[in-house]
Amino acid sequence: MLGVLVGSAALIIILSVFNGLEKVILGLYSNFTPELKIEPRLGKTFNPDEPYFQSLKKDPSIVSFTEVLQERALMKYADRSFIGTVKGVSDDFLKGRQLDSTIQFGSFTLKDKGEDFAVIGATVQGSLGVSLKNQFVPMQIFSPKRTAGNSTNPMNDFVLRSILPSGVFGIQADFDDIVIVPLEFTRDLLDEPNRVSSLDINYKKGTDIDEVQETIIEKIGDKYTVKNRKEQNTSLYKTINFERWSIFMILTFVLIIALFNIVGSLTMLVIDKRKDIAILTSLGADKSLIQRIFFFEGMMISLAGCVVGLAIGTLVCLVQMQFGIIKMGSSLSVLDAYPVAFKLSDFGLVFLTVIGIALIASGISARLSVKQLDDIKKDL
Repeated sequence: MLGVLVGSAALIIILSVFNGLEKVILGLYSNFTPELKIEPRLGKTFNPDEPYFQSLKKDPSIVSFTEVLQERALMKYADRSFIGTVKGVSDDFLKGRQLDSTIQFGSFTLKDKGEDFAVIGATVQGSLGVSLKNQFVPMQIFSPKRTAGNSTNPMNDFVLRSILPSGVFGIQADFDDIVIVPLEFTRDLLDEPNRVSSLDINYKKGTDIDEVQETIIEKIGDKYTVKNRKEQNTSLYKTINFERWSIFMILTFVLIIALFNIVGSLTMLVIDKRKDIAILTSLGADKSLIQRIFFFEGMMISLAGCVVGLAIGTLVCLVQMQFGIIKMGSSLSVLDAYPVAFKLSDFGLVFLTVIGIALIASGISARLSVKQLDDIKKDL
């Protein structure tokens, strides 16, 4: 019973912690991945001034409608250089997002007193050695001119713009090579006065995103793609699901070992109770009754261990949620203690897993009890 208890508690604790980590990671990603992203099917940019996009922008259920223009560019700071992505965003980018939770240093400031600022990813900061303390050294960004020719000086074929960094954010490698700047800065850098790379849309809570996505796809036709968050980060969601089920399967194997100890325990019990089985047989008990006795005993052991284990696991998770006793490390700015989140489906999954394995283990023990009954009858 203790083996089942520990296994059940471990399962619910690990799954709840994984839920918490998943919630935090997806929450961080949601700051940079909109609920819906509209992109051109062919080419890099498109005109956002089309009538449908302008009418869509006025939808009252929309929280933010961000115009995005991004491109790869060469960045320099002091004597270091780095090739990353410059992402220009309109003012709506700051609406409805918890961007401060991603900041490691500085603040998430794109404009202040009429001056443009850049918020850079941790990879960019590490590669360039950007220091936010030195506000007098700007970061230089180079982009090829559209009319680049065979100039004797290669630098004449590039547009150079300088901007001061205001903050450093950190999420994951896919995002940390990005430099976020105001849209007007990117338009000037790329000499792109009207077109955009994508339209990022976030809706109010309670909006059916799948239904909205289908409606937009019907209206705009085949010239554009409309992606939800899962479609924007397919590798992330696949990795999370794979890790979740891998952890569950590993712990299930541990639980199987614990549950099959019941077979050994009940087998020893059957041997120990040979005399009692003989008395029951002489009183008229048949094979099915003897078998049911040991089967239900195995199930009672499993159920007791499972219920108590789930209760202890829940208690441990509640304590962690309230006090954050187990820390992840002080070097992490986003998370200090392991996050925990409950899902009702996890409790059902653990319970059904334990019951399923217990049915097999108890069934095996019950069959052994019948075999012992046959041996007792031979002795008699």
